[in-house]
Amino acid sequence: MVVGIGKFGLIGSSFIDALLDERADRQDLDVRVVGSGAKMGERDCVSVVSSLLEFDPTHLVLVSPNPGMPGPSKAREVVKKAGVPAVVVSDYLGIDSRDDVESDGFGYIYVKGDPLIGARREFLDSVEMADFNSNVLKVLSICGSFRKLQAEIDSFLGSDSEDPVLPKLVITPEKAVEGEFENPYAASKAIGALEIANKVAELNHKVCFKLKDRERYVELASAAHEMLGKAASLAEEAREIEKANDTVKRTPHAVDGEVKEKRRLFE
Repeated sequence: MVVGIGKFGLIGSSFIDALLDERADRQDLDVRVVGSGAKMGERDCVSVVSSLLEFDPTHLVLVSPNPGMPGPSKAREVVKKAGVPAVVVSDYLGIDSRDDVESDGFGYIYVKGDPLIGARREFLDSVEMADFNSNVLKVLSICGSFRKLQAEIDSFLGSDSEDPVLPKLVITPEKAVEGEFENPYAASKAIGALEIANKVAELNHKVCFKLKDRERYVELASAAHEMLGKAASLAEEAREIEKANDTVKRTPHAVDGEVKEKRRLFE
């Protein structure tokens, strides 16, 4: 089985390729990844999927902010014509594209808590960008969002490409923590972290697309990034509670792709 992963722009959920084969020892799966970096123009996105199709994939996963934008929409047209089953993964700000994605015959997963970055030149440089995304990964991984994303994609990949199981899911904070934590205080902290990340997305949407006053958008961008740092700290606190109780959930892949589960460190 060959899964092609197309990345248009950058969100936390773009980490999906690493989630599918965390130790690089799965024998049932080969992953091919093509991306357009931070750009999401039509030419960029079409180039990505055209390159992916050269690998003759059995399944495709397309990851981007806002799939309703012209670039990702054009890429879906190319994939639809090719007839390869595909799933769109996006942040929650792209939820308005859900009907279009579904009508194209694609599955979808929208991840709440995968926030837009404060992309203003006066504020965002490469170090700030990397720091922000390190906090995004901390929140999405520890709080359960990535595990839900991985499970849905694993189910999709395990299905027959002639009759695929296409996910139709919105990963809310409550959905993310389901089955993730044994301690209720840990679960509460995780929900809090994800809700803060959702607010970060709202603020940065204003920063990037609505505010014109320089001082206002720089200040709000900075505030949003500070908030995400606190969300990451909450996520770490949740994990420390589970570690203290020796109840950290782990779901490693076996070499045949089967997902195992354990709670005790030495289990």
